[in-house]
Order: sequence, then structure tokens, then C-alpha cells
Amino acid sequence: MYVQRSLSKHLKKMMTQFPVLSLTGPRQSGKTTLLKKSFPDFKYFNLERVDHRELILADMRGFLETQGSRIIFDEAQYLPDLFSYIQDISDERNIPGQYILSGSQSFLMNERISQSLAGRVYIGHLFPFDLRELPRMNHQDPKNLIVNGFYPRLYDQQIDPGDFYPSYIQTYVERDIRSLKAIENLNTFMRFLGLCAGRAGQLLNLTSLANDAGVSINTAKSWISLLEASYILFLLQPYHKSFQKRLIKSPKIYFYDTGVLSSLLRIKDPDVVQTHYAYGALFENLVISELVKRAYHSGQQPAVFFWRESNGTEIDCILEKENQEITAIEIKGGMTFNRDYLKNLKKFHNPNIPVHKILIYAGKESTAMTDIQIMGWNDFMTGKI
Repeated sequence: MYVQRSLSKHLKKMMTQFPVLSLTGPRQSGKTTLLKKSFPDFKYFNLERVDHRELILADMRGFLETQGSRIIFDEAQYLPDLFSYIQDISDERNIPGQYILSGSQSFLMNERISQSLAGRVYIGHLFPFDLRELPRMNHQDPKNLIVNGFYPRLYDQQIDPGDFYPSYIQTYVERDIRSLKAIENLNTFMRFLGLCAGRAGQLLNLTSLANDAGVSINTAKSWISLLEASYILFLLQPYHKSFQKRLIKSPKIYFYDTGVLSSLLRIKDPDVVQTHYAYGALFENLVISELVKRAYHSGQQPAVFFWRESNGTEIDCILEKENQEITAIEIKGGMTFNRDYLKNLKKFHNPNIPVHKILIYAGKESTAMTDIQIMGWNDFMTGKI
């Protein structure tokens, strides 16, 4: 079962404009399948394979010259010396659409690109399915989606999330973390990852996180960067356009995939999600990660933030448009609409910028109330933001 990915059309367009395309994203997000389906006439080499690396290492320049252009190099970070040769040869040919580099470790990929390919490469990002890509038969209620997550293999092979995610997390730690950074105690790192899961949707407090994990603040900061670089979590930054308010400046922690998050919280059964202490944070994470993925899968950088004043007034999500208009979004996991859901949106205004206000909740009904759009789950799921 192949699902047409939203990003495919944009990548094809970028290949008519840049000599090199880079595609990064978490392991098993579907990068290889997307590239092979979108560019079927490209030769494919997986640089995780020793035989493919040895073939190229024997004579890198000779390999690139004899193979011609139109090549996909998967997990390209495993052969960093290749990047400078690609720079030389792509410059000599001076045509678009020559090479595709993909990888699951953004730190190593970006480091090599900035050294050798700056200005010559388009950088795209592919994540697990967004809701618009999910096969219709899998359009489920939020509690099922929270536990199942969005990794393509889970849907393609009908794997139970309780079997898929623990293995995925273990593989990620053993392969990616060890190759990115020498971590002496993997058990401590796994405890740190679990503590991050327990803080999803909360302000990042490095001191508290470090103390609870039993590591230094510098180590905690380094490990957060590591989790960002390998696409496990992201930090949502506060919206700082001054409204003459005293604003909170710390970012919030969110996970790219709620299946990974649920597994770290040891949630296996969708029926217990709505009564779990973290349900509000899980539903909020589901919505915000969806908005981030939709932006990336449209070939855009996400302009997604949150708003919090020092007096506690908070808006869960701020979307900034190119014309600087903003959409203020409150996110509530309740199935039944409650007027209290609107109180922060009612308080929020900016005299200088037009503000569109939306409440997203887990119920089915969509309507409007004064200047606030009330959006039920089905409308959000089909992409009506």
C-alpha cells in the first residue's frame, strides 16, 4: 500500500531549480519510499550498507563521473567525504536535478551541507503521515490516533503500536544516539527521554529536568539538542511580537509523534487515554504536531508558536502568516463544547495585527460564536485550517 505523500509535488518542483536535494526526517517516516516513487529514474544507493559505501569509497570522483547524475544517496551522513565531491561535480555540470541526499540525522546532514553544499541544495523534511495523508479507513477518533501515532510501517503492516514503538525507540537509541554522541549510560538517557515525555506540553525547565534525571544542566541541554536533531521532539517557541506585555520566554516541549510519546508514557490501550492524567497534553500535542507536519509537508518552515503572559494568560498555539496576520488557537480534548474553553481567546487581542481565533476540540460539531470559530475534530482532521 503506497500513500501519496503531500511533499512529493514540492520536491519534484525543487529538483527543477536546485542541483542537489536533501531530505531529512525521522527513521521510518517514509523517506526512501517517497524518493523512489517520486524519482523512479534515479539510481539508488544506501550508504548504511557496507558494500555500497565500499563501492563508492574506492574512487569517489570516478564513481560520480561514471554513474552520471540522477542518483539518490540514502543515509548520506555515513559517507561525509562524498559531499565535497558532489559539490565539485555538480558545479561543473551546472544543471538542476543531479543528486538527492537523504538521512535521518539532521545534525550530521546539515553540518556537511553547510560545509560543502550551501546555496546549491534544497532542504526538505518528511515526517510520519499527517492527517490528510492517513488512509481514509484509518481516520479515527483522537484517542486511537494518539496511541497509534503516524508511522507508515505501522499502517502498512498492521502492526500493533504496543509492539512497534518500544522496538522503534530502542533501535533509535542504539543506532542514532550512539552514532551522534558518546553517551556513557544509556539507562540514564532513557530515563531522561521518559521525563521529557512526562513534560510534553509544558514549559522547558532545564534545571528541574536535569535534577530529576540526575545529570548536569549542560548535559540536559545537550540531550535536548540531540533529541531535536534526530526528530524525536521539538521545542515550540513563544510568540514574541510585543503587545506591551510581560511574556514568558521559555519554549515548550512537544513530540513529533504521539505514538512515540504514548509509548514512553506506557500507554498501550486507546480506551484509557481519555482518563489518563496526560490526556490534555496528549491531545494538544496531537494538534500542534499536526500543524507542524502540515507546514513541512507543504514545503514551508512552520511558523507555529504559543503565547503566554506572566500573569498566566495563555494561548496554546499561534500561527503566523506571511502577511503577519495571526491565527490564535485554543486546543481542548473534551468531546463536549464548554463556554469556558473560550475565555483565553476572548482576552487575546492585538490592536496592530488582525487576529483570527479558533477553538479546536475533540467533539464533532463545528460552529461560530461572535468572533471565534469553533472547530470540531472532523473538520480539523480534513485540513480546514
